[in-house]
Amino acid sequence: MSLDFSPLEKAINSLNRALARALSVPDDEELRDACIQRFEYTFELCWKMLKRQLELELPNPAEVDGYSYRQLFRIAAERAMVLDVEAWFDYRERRNITSHTYDEEKAAKVFEALPAFAGHATELMSRLKSRSGEN
Repeated sequence: MSLDFSPLEKAINSLNRALARALSVPDDEELRDACIQRFEYTFELCWKMLKRQLELELPNPAEVDGYSYRQLFRIAAERAMVLDVEAWFDYRERRNITSHTYDEEKAAKVFEALPAFAGHATELMSRLKSRSGEN
């Protein structure tokens, strides 16, 4: 069974386009908020694709459902699917505060991590594709 990476690829591309616009117009709240929304769904797709890949690779796929987010990413780091597991833990924290984007300070904190997140998401997708035989 192979994974369909097209939703993740589209989400990452969408995030990158929004980031490019937002960084060219630094004080545009609507662009910032659009980036944060794209981060939310890109983040969700990243960890769901990672989970699906682990279900394919681990001896007991049913166990994967019982793993916490941190356990999933630690296993992914052990298997070189992600290189900076602490960054992914940080992205999770930032994702959890996105429901408070009405707070300028919190929105700014989330937004500042987005360029690095986009790079890590691209790296994750590349590593997952490589493991599944896609390029």
